[in-house]
Amino acid sequence: MASRLKALIDHPAGPRTVFFWAPMMKWGLVAAGLSEMNRPVEKVSIPQSLALAATGTIWTRWSFVITPVNWNLATANVFVACTGIYQLQRVYRAGRPGTAAVADTEPPPPVPAVPS
Repeated sequence: MASRLKALIDHPAGPRTVFFWAPMMKWGLVAAGLSEMNRPVEKVSIPQSLALAATGTIWTRWSFVITPVNWNLATANVFVACTGIYQLQRVYRAGRPGTAAVADTEPPPPVPAVPS
């Protein structure tokens, strides 16, 4: 058991490296994103959701480029991207001002005829 713990501590992505602690901080972003899933769509920040979706996607790719490959960081970033994308689709479906509405909308009322 002690040899397994020592192997974990001395691993290239172990707790003595940034490769361990960076994903731990990213999981905090995931927790924050999950806590906002029930937030009213009117209060969802589009720039913040875009930033989360973009950085999550970019850093997921980067997690596979760096050495050692950091699966924990990749997983955290996938979830960061998913929370951002989910919030953006909520805004899009709600048809908030400044976005295209996907939700069903009622047609405008007919224009009354002018009597002659």
